[in-house]
Amino acid sequence: MSLTSTAHQLVTVAAEGAEHGGNHESLNPLLVGGGAFVALLLLLWITTRFNRDR
Repeated sequence: MSLTSTAHQLVTVAAEGAEHGGNHESLNPLLVGGGAFVALLLLLWITTRFNRDR
């Protein structure tokens, strides 16, 4: 597979995704964003527990 054919396939896939709005119907942006926020808060809490001065 050459670089040009790979680039052409990526452009084709991106164009098809843009035609359909780019969002999957089963993904709720609020749920995904909230889950990411909770995961980051959990990682922050874990990091601060390990970083305490004793």
